[in-house]
Amino acid sequence: MLPGGMNPKQMKKMMKKMGIKTDEIDAEQVIIKCVDRDIIIDNPSVVKTVIQGQEMFQVQGDVREAAAEEDVEISQEDVDMVKSQTGASDEKAIAALEKSGGDLAQAILDLQK
Repeated sequence: MLPGGMNPKQMKKMMKKMGIKTDEIDAEQVIIKCVDRDIIIDNPSVVKTVIQGQEMFQVQGDVREAAAEEDVEISQEDVDMVKSQTGASDEKAIAALEKSGGDLAQAILDLQK
């Protein structure tokens, strides 16, 4: 029973009459990207509510924070250097550079393992 003695079925009917629609979203993870960090919500319960055309989301779950991931720019020269030192393909060289955050030496060492 909800507050006021209204059962969930009655509440749903009343919300429908008022033009309020709710949907549960089956999500595995929610990530909110901020300038300096990411807020990650694992095992979320997500409810989407639409009121007069406005969409709102309510999210609950296990919250943690992580440093924001920075996009790494990888130049063709860096790719060529890694390839020449390791004999790797373009794809493997790029993947190693991305994994190492653009660090040439680390990418070469990773591919030589």
